[in-house]
Amino acid sequence: MHLSSALRAGLAKVFVYALLALFLIPALTLGFSVYAQRDQDADFVAGMSQRIDAEKAMPLAEKQARKDYFRSNPPSAICDNSSAEAQEYREALCERFSDVWQFHMAHKVSFWTLVASFVLLVVVLGLGALAFADRTLQYTSFVAGWRLTTWASAAALVVQGAMAVWLSFWVTAFFFHKYSPKLVLFVGFAVLAGVLVAVAGIFKRVQSQSRAVGELVSEDDAPLLWKRIRHMARRLKTDPPQHIVAGIDANFFVTEAPLTVGNQTLTGRTLFVSLPLLRILDQAEADAVFGHELAHLRGGDTQSSARLGPKLVQFDHYRHAIRTGGLSAVVSPVLDLFRTIFEFALARDSREREFKADRIAAKLISPAAIAQSLVKIAAYAQYRARIEDELFGRNEQQDGATLGIARFVAQGLAPYAASDDFLEAMKTANVPHPFDSHPAMPERLRNVGMALKERDYGAIAVRVPATTWVQEILTADAIEQRLWSDYEQQFAQDHERSLAYRYEPATDEERELVLRYFPPVVFALKGENTVEVSIDGIRTSADETTVFWDAVKALEFKESSFGNTLLVTHPEKNALGLGAKTSKVKLSGLTKEKDRFNAVVGAYWQRHQIMRAQQQQHQEPPHKG
Repeated sequence: MHLSSALRAGLAKVFVYALLALFLIPALTLGFSVYAQRDQDADFVAGMSQRIDAEKAMPLAEKQARKDYFRSNPPSAICDNSSAEAQEYREALCERFSDVWQFHMAHKVSFWTLVASFVLLVVVLGLGALAFADRTLQYTSFVAGWRLTTWASAAALVVQGAMAVWLSFWVTAFFFHKYSPKLVLFVGFAVLAGVLVAVAGIFKRVQSQSRAVGELVSEDDAPLLWKRIRHMARRLKTDPPQHIVAGIDANFFVTEAPLTVGNQTLTGRTLFVSLPLLRILDQAEADAVFGHELAHLRGGDTQSSARLGPKLVQFDHYRHAIRTGGLSAVVSPVLDLFRTIFEFALARDSREREFKADRIAAKLISPAAIAQSLVKIAAYAQYRARIEDELFGRNEQQDGATLGIARFVAQGLAPYAASDDFLEAMKTANVPHPFDSHPAMPERLRNVGMALKERDYGAIAVRVPATTWVQEILTADAIEQRLWSDYEQQFAQDHERSLAYRYEPATDEERELVLRYFPPVVFALKGENTVEVSIDGIRTSADETTVFWDAVKALEFKESSFGNTLLVTHPEKNALGLGAKTSKVKLSGLTKEKDRFNAVVGAYWQRHQIMRAQQQQHQEPPHKG
């Protein structure tokens, strides 16, 4: 699989981070312990030489022999010396938790941690290579890598955390002859919290559930469609779907994973069909799409995805927990490396599966049918996304009852297909799919031997079919009407909420909408005082002043036994011109609701920043190039 320069750079970045996560702390510990042991050895040998020289009754030969012995067996080596003659010497220096013992153990543990990290890296790369080499072993290699990397990351947190705590004491003690108890305790608690996050993540079970917005189509509702799909399944020598779900998404797919549709969870083989797409595909073109999806069933693609999918979800949840768990984030690059390698393997496999399914569909129906269906589906999906982006970008409220996305698409597809924008978009277009990343459409056309000319795309996209399978679904119109109604109502609600972030507000109507989502929130302070957070800023009743959002550059909540405060950093310089101007919002008495206060302040300030960014974006002149 060819990797773009951006993907190669991304993979290299993940690999470097993984190397740092595996080797940085152990290498620092090993380097420091070796340096300190060398210093300890020199001081000890010099001290012993002075003591030996001070022994006046000792013969010179014996003095030299003893000096040679200590030079040959310095403290750094004596803890591993098991000879009987060294027993007294060993017991004197290597008592558990003594300085010599600690540096000896740090040296030993860090060295073997580096060895273990190297072995882990080799195994992770090997399992990733296995996923590339043999598709049948992908599930086994991923589960093995999942178990290995999760437990290894937890173990790394324990071992490297212990090293970090040890270093936090000894680095300052060795070089500056003092240490900071606060630093040691801080690192210790951070390590403990990270370990707890890692262990909890290992045992946490995540429910993986796929959902589809649609309605079941029974055999009574579409007998000819069911008959046709079963006939095609027999020709491909595979079991047909047990369920057909009709929806309005711009894609078709099959799955063998449990699929929740409405209040039902379907098990077994399910085929999802798009009613809007079935309206623009003739029966042969739709048959080619069905053949493509049935080929996935025959090839075991859906069975493999159903097994692997929940494991991927579980692993990704663990990665997220590790990445957001404080100090545990230091080991997340190892998990990211394995997941990235595996994702490349899955993407390559997905690409090959799509090409194979297209070839089977072309053989089952015709190359022209699958090629034309790809053009039509890509054109519809591209234009529908364009229409929805345009509608969502409008600064006027939308009425979900009269929005009419389907109508906009139907009316505008033909003019769009005749435009230069359409041809440019189709060069890189792909057919949308909820579970896989599909190759670009032009590659898929070449794969089935159809060298369509770009100027033919538009005519194919708007060609009106004589007969369609949607005509054979008795409930199609009712299903589509219900689904479009629900979809457009939700679209209008999401758009309205986005307007609450975009409006300044500049009018009474805009203010009413913004306040619907961001009403003033009042928090009680000490005595009769209050602090109010609103779309304008933060206002305290004690001094009747408001810190307006435009005067805020950064915010920091500070806790104190003398009363909590909110430190506000302003955009302008302070009076001396040496730094940013700051001020404090006193929050004495705000204790139980401090978390809610911080959440509200963060949300309202974020709204203000988004609003200003939107304004700036619309004020900037378009780039000419």
